[in-house]
Formats: sequence, structure tokens, C-alpha cells
Amino acid sequence: MTADAGAESAEPSLVVLMGERHRMVNLAYRLLGSLSDAEDAVQEAYARWYAMPRAERDAVGSPGGWLTTVTSRICLNLLNSARVRRETYVGQWIPEPLPEHAGGLAVRAGGSHTDPADRITLDESVSMAFLVVLESMTPAERVAFVLHDVFRYSFAEVAEVVGRSPGACRQLASAARRRVRPPGAGAMPPDRKAGLVREFKQVWAAKDIDALIGLLDPDATVTTDGGGLAPAVAHPVTGGREIATACADLAARGPLTILERAVNGEPGLISRRDGATVAVLAFDVDRGRITRIWAVLNPEKLRLWNTG
Repeated sequence: MTADAGAESAEPSLVVLMGERHRMVNLAYRLLGSLSDAEDAVQEAYARWYAMPRAERDAVGSPGGWLTTVTSRICLNLLNSARVRRETYVGQWIPEPLPEHAGGLAVRAGGSHTDPADRITLDESVSMAFLVVLESMTPAERVAFVLHDVFRYSFAEVAEVVGRSPGACRQLASAARRRVRPPGAGAMPPDRKAGLVREFKQVWAAKDIDALIGLLDPDATVTTDGGGLAPAVAHPVTGGREIATACADLAARGPLTILERAVNGEPGLISRRDGATVAVLAFDVDRGRITRIWAVLNPEKLRLWNTG
């Protein structure tokens, strides 16, 4: 694979190699939906690099490409084992939410070029709604789709990772693409979405059930992830009235400070108690109403929200 930083014919400097880390973590987070797992995968790739004899490292034409391939293979293996691990996960599993500044991770990434119509921009690829869709894909579909449609690697390069032919990888990405809502479909401009989330916060604090129902799609769904470490509903709650009632009940239980924050680059909310973030809420909207709410309460997934 082509690296952003050129490889030197001699042993690449530490600066060159570490310059690849930012890109590797961005890739691994989108593949795994967990920043902690992404960091572990990247660390493992670097460990394998330095475990090779010097002569083998010198023979690698593109260290960045080598790290990309190895990191992606590690992620593919983790995705295959994650299905087994998540069968024992307590409650619903939601990807780890990221604050606006996530230790250098490109939550808002953009680019100067124009993407083909069938590609997803990096901004969209880190939204909670997008990551949840990725969870519905097979590991091979997810890797092929993210590498090709998001990070723009060729199918020949993807084939090196997935261990299938370029044609088979093209089919994997195509199957994955059908699961993704077309960019902009039913979406609201960012300022309007932020206004809708702000209004949700205000009527939630006021315990105004009727107003909450008015903001929610009749078939809206709330999914909570406590991981067995925080109280959470075991199954998604569906229905505007059911969600509004549950929100009003939660507001009445005790003092919480609700703040507007960017969550994975999108308007969201966080709740704080005694100075600590105890919940992060991400939203999906369609045709001017809230359709999905993901509430992450698992403290292990909130570490970035309670540091620095």
C-alpha cells in the first residue's frame, strides 16, 4: 500500500515511523469501533516491525504500507474474535464515542479532493450512525469497505489484507455499501441538527413529555451500553412515547448536568455527575426528527471524556 510518508532506503527514522501512527489509529478505530482496541492493534503492528531483523526491515520498500497491511490484518483477526467476545458482553454493545479532540484522532478529517459518488467522506465515516452500520457487516465486508471506500485503497491492495482476490474484495465492498444510507439521505444541516439536539436537551430538563414526543420519530429507538459496569436497559427502547417517558423518569431521579458536546463529530449531549461524565449521547435524525439515540454509560468507554 502507498504510505503518506515516503520510506527511506535505509532504516526509517523514528520520526518517519511514528508519523504513520496517526493514520494507523484512524484506520483501526474505524475498523474496530474501539479506540483502546485500535491503539492496541497499532502497537502490535509496531512491535512486529521492530521484531523483524534489520535486513528484513531494510528490504521493505514502504514501511507505511507494511504497517497499514499488518494493522489491517490484526484488526480483521480481532473482528473475527470480537463476535465471540461480544456474545458474553453484558447488554448492548455500542462503539466507543469520541470527543471533539480525541488525542489526535481525525474526528473531523476532510480532504481537498472530490470523492466519487459511491465513496464516504472521512467525516461521515466516524459518525456513530456509520459505525453502528459497520457493526452489522461481516469482518471481511467491513475491512474491504473501510479500506476501499473510506481510505481509498485499491482492491488489489485490499486483497493483500483480506486474503481474497481483488474481484472478491470488490463484491465484499459492494455488499457492504448497500447497507449504508446514501450520504445526505434524510440528513439535516449541522446547525439544524445541533438545534434539534439543543431543543431535546431543554425539554428533557423540563420533563416535558409531550414536547419530547414531538421531537422523536414515532419509531425512534434508544440503545444504552453500560457494559455491566453502569445501569443500562438490557434491550433497545422503541417508540416516541416510551422514550419520552423514560427520559422524564431519568431526569427526575437526581441532579445531572446536561451539556452539548460534539460526539464523533456530530451534535450530541453528555451528562455529568459530581464533575465526571457518566453518559455520552449520540443522535441520528431523519426528516427533522430524532430516529436513534445511542447512550454510552460504560465508564471504560468514557475515559477520554474524563481526562485532560
